[in-house]
Amino acid sequence: MSSKLFSPLKIKSITLKNRIAISPMCQYSAQDGFANDWHLVHLGSRASGGAGLIIQEATSVSPEGRISPEDLGLWKDEQIEKMQQINQFIISQKSVPGIQLAHAGRKASAASPWNGGRKLDATQGGWDTMAPSAVAYHHTENSLVALDEAGIQKVVSDFKSATKRAVQAGFQVMEIHAAHGYLLHQFLSPLSNFRTDAYGGSFENRIRLTLEVVDAVQSEWPENLPLFVRISATDWAEGGWNLEESVQLSKMLKEKGVDLIDVSSGGLVSHQQIPLGPNYQVPFAESIKNETGILTSAVGLITDAAQAEEIVASGKADLVLFARESLRNPNLGLTFAHDLNADVEWPKQYERAKM
Repeated sequence: MSSKLFSPLKIKSITLKNRIAISPMCQYSAQDGFANDWHLVHLGSRASGGAGLIIQEATSVSPEGRISPEDLGLWKDEQIEKMQQINQFIISQKSVPGIQLAHAGRKASAASPWNGGRKLDATQGGWDTMAPSAVAYHHTENSLVALDEAGIQKVVSDFKSATKRAVQAGFQVMEIHAAHGYLLHQFLSPLSNFRTDAYGGSFENRIRLTLEVVDAVQSEWPENLPLFVRISATDWAEGGWNLEESVQLSKMLKEKGVDLIDVSSGGLVSHQQIPLGPNYQVPFAESIKNETGILTSAVGLITDAAQAEEIVASGKADLVLFARESLRNPNLGLTFAHDLNADVEWPKQYERAKM
């Protein structure tokens, strides 16, 4: 019996050789937004390890949009060259290079996790952060600046400019990050958006910035290449963004030409209550897929081949993204192919380990 996980997935002009994708995972290893050899080895090894799609970590569209000072960025042309090199290697392994563009909003200016992850002030290399409303993620943090109209338009413009650079860098899949409590998600959720203008209040107003960013990205992103949007399907908190709104937004994104919804959850508020367990987010991807007809990806505590195979074979999602499990095992694609008796092409250098 053939494996559905190892069947190709064609999206517009791009064909993924299998349904295994590497989630964008922050490495906190850049300097001034520049990629380096760590990123080459990290991303390249997962391509040689058999995954069909490799999505580069949340890459900031502006210096102030970084989660930490060590985040990748695409706010200046000089940052393109190293990413071109990485993408060329990924393509040489018959995998597809993708990028996730992001703005951290109120969750910006933080130390890397191994340095405590705390908010940084100017004396520690931090910067002023911004959000839809002047409400911090943690009550103990200093207040932040609510974006004005000019600030909102700068965010939209920054996404547009970063997309143009992403095209030059040779990325073949684009993902807009509207999840995990970062800026676009902050506008989506009534728990962080208390605005009374055109960007706050009603559902239509709260989704406005996300739709404007999609339009800006589409103005530079080639029509024949896949466009994904990552959302948090629920805030896991009372009164927050929920699955019903996620379905409604996904319908609108499909109508606008978005190809796939990358379905995660949470990250907006510190008091969230998440019932962690294997496949805990898969029902969200399944609901969005069933109710809208758009392609979806599943993510979150998916750790073995049989589990991933069942998700795709039963139609719960079209693609499975791996994060922590791919950190434990860079050769995830090759390992899962072995587990499922799927005959896949290995790098010539590794073929002697195939049997």
